[in-house]
Amino acid sequence: MKLRSVLPAAAALALLASCAPAQSGPAAAGGDQTSGTLRVWLFDEANRAPKEAAVKEAITEFEAHHSGVRVDVQWVAVEDRANKFSGAFNDPSNAPDVAEFGNTDVASYAQTGALSDLGKDLANWSDGKDLLPSVLDTAKADGKTYGIPWFTGIRALYYRTDVFAELGLKPPATLAELTEAAHKIRAAKPDLYGIATGGKFTYAMLPFVWANGGEIAKQDNGKWKSTMDSPQARAGVAAYANLIKDDSCPPAACANLTGTQSITAFAGGKAGMAIGGDFNRKAVEQGTVKGKYAIVPIPGTTPNSIAPAFAGGNLLGVFGASQRRGLAVQFAELLAGQKYQEKMYTAMGNLPTLASVQKKVAANDPTLKAFVDTLAAGTKFVPATPAWSKIDSQNVLPTAVQQIATGGKDVDGALADAVAAMNKNFG
Repeated sequence: MKLRSVLPAAAALALLASCAPAQSGPAAAGGDQTSGTLRVWLFDEANRAPKEAAVKEAITEFEAHHSGVRVDVQWVAVEDRANKFSGAFNDPSNAPDVAEFGNTDVASYAQTGALSDLGKDLANWSDGKDLLPSVLDTAKADGKTYGIPWFTGIRALYYRTDVFAELGLKPPATLAELTEAAHKIRAAKPDLYGIATGGKFTYAMLPFVWANGGEIAKQDNGKWKSTMDSPQARAGVAAYANLIKDDSCPPAACANLTGTQSITAFAGGKAGMAIGGDFNRKAVEQGTVKGKYAIVPIPGTTPNSIAPAFAGGNLLGVFGASQRRGLAVQFAELLAGQKYQEKMYTAMGNLPTLASVQKKVAANDPTLKAFVDTLAAGTKFVPATPAWSKIDSQNVLPTAVQQIATGGKDVDGALADAVAAMNKNFG
């Protein structure tokens, strides 16, 4: 079975991406035909071949058990997804039956009314009880479940074992120790960043906020309001911005660093530490630090605690206009089930969302322990509202971090502006 490629390859996963809320036309009534072509949209990858091979195997299995059914996969470039999905929302006749999308887009996509609520389907799915609750929460908006978590993206602390050994350092057990280690590395080795992290790396900053007891926003009577100006949130942002200083990661080089650029610097041997995801391990393994690094959870504020991490990841959803809803749900459940979650982990390094599969792959891969432990300790998510897509696309929080790091504004001033901008979007 050939998978049809209709869009150019994307250079990145969709774990952190977000887009403006899409508009939608009138919702179309679906159906439950049991034959014909099942249209599936999956995200393209920089190296699609391993993912494509796993998906092909699933298609072969599915078609063998469903006579008269043909599965047609289109590969969607991540950077083009806003237009692609907007077109599907506005014209249900061009919508797929099944689609992969990032969990930060759930709220805005749900607002269109184009996605099917899968709550009852998951309750009846044999693997449904194995889904980690904190991960399943990222598929929800307004009490409904709009996707099956396919894989999750969790960040932890990568560090250079050779540099730590040479300088007599231990893996940091608190955020304060992390900062101290960054300073010592930079002082002893001026050619290295103490930690490679940047002003445009929101999902590295948020664990500092959450570890200090802060929150991005809170909901009151159905309305979101930013709480980034609370004492706890201010302490977290200040602690993170303090890493983007000359004695750790100089603002001139690091204020504009993204998450991808931060991990690239670490993989290239330019930093003693970096915050990176489970999905970054292959890139690090291909770098000059191979065999000279280890991974631990991002520490919290108290010894040996774990800072809450952002639960990123991708989902498999079903469009309400699908004329083959039953087949669509079954195919999504096959891809997201135990067998193919494990195959996707082998192919792409994606961290499974099913607890049993996580346990199995972690037993055979010690580098996964930090990510699994972080998940077990509890994760956090962004506000489940379409407004978050706007806030994210406007770089509201990165701008505040950059202003603090470069000395353009103090913490109070930068966060006051950020809160005002967030609340304007929240409405």
